[in-house]
Amino acid sequence: MNSIISSVDPIAFRLGPLEVAWYGIIIVTGMFAAVWLSMKESGRRGIEEDFIVDMAFWIIPAGIIGARLYYVLFELQTYLADPIRIFYFWEGGLAIYGGLILGFITLYWYANKRNVPLWLLVDILAPHVMLAQAIGRWGNFINQEAHGTEVTRQFLERLQLPDFIINQMNIDGSYYHPTFLYESVWNLIGFAILMTLRAKTKLFRRGEVFFSYLIWYGFGRFFIEGLRTDSLYIGGGLRVSQVLSLVLFVVGIGLIIYRRLYVYPTPPYYAVGIEPEKIFEEKRRKYEKSKK
Repeated sequence: MNSIISSVDPIAFRLGPLEVAWYGIIIVTGMFAAVWLSMKESGRRGIEEDFIVDMAFWIIPAGIIGARLYYVLFELQTYLADPIRIFYFWEGGLAIYGGLILGFITLYWYANKRNVPLWLLVDILAPHVMLAQAIGRWGNFINQEAHGTEVTRQFLERLQLPDFIINQMNIDGSYYHPTFLYESVWNLIGFAILMTLRAKTKLFRRGEVFFSYLIWYGFGRFFIEGLRTDSLYIGGGLRVSQVLSLVLFVVGIGLIIYRRLYVYPTPPYYAVGIEPEKIFEEKRRKYEKSKK
């Protein structure tokens, strides 16, 4: 049954001349959820909760900058013609992979600076980042962006979608695949799976929660990206995100196999947290004390 078409207003509310967009509210909500959950989990694994908060002040800005630079890099000719538009974030143009890449680089630097085990830290963060991504995709829904190819209204109705989603997928008189929804649901399922499996005492070795995140997200994004109409491309008509998704999928599987079979001593289980480092540090102190 057709209903009256009415899209969602991208502006949540106005305070005088200031407009607060739903997109920003949704992104911040996802970030807050990831930080809060990571704080609670870090405490259980022997890392101070304040460390996560301090780290977030570095990683979040780095992620935003990385997401923008990644997008600009693959649309370079457009921005070279009008460089000032590089700073026009409100026009859109944030690529999640760019945010993840620069965010990981920043995390690597900060973990080394504070002497926190990298693989334990990314294991703590990975499921919560996936949840943040699932939430953040609804910002694309509000802005009617990151959608797929054209479909019929009947196709969307057969997916049993509520009218507010179907109506929002009507853009200039045509309906489109809600790829934001596909990815959001995929990430939400991944979050639930990783959280469930991570609770098992002897399932994940250090780093394997993160590698599983790469596998799950890479696999799903590869297929979902193939439906989108706004992909960034490299030579030969290849979609950048599909290539990178495939790389992450293979790397995630390869690292799990390599570290299980060829790394010695075998990395500790995730559940033991930072305890091995604490034991080692205590032994080091005793040894140095005995030498005096």
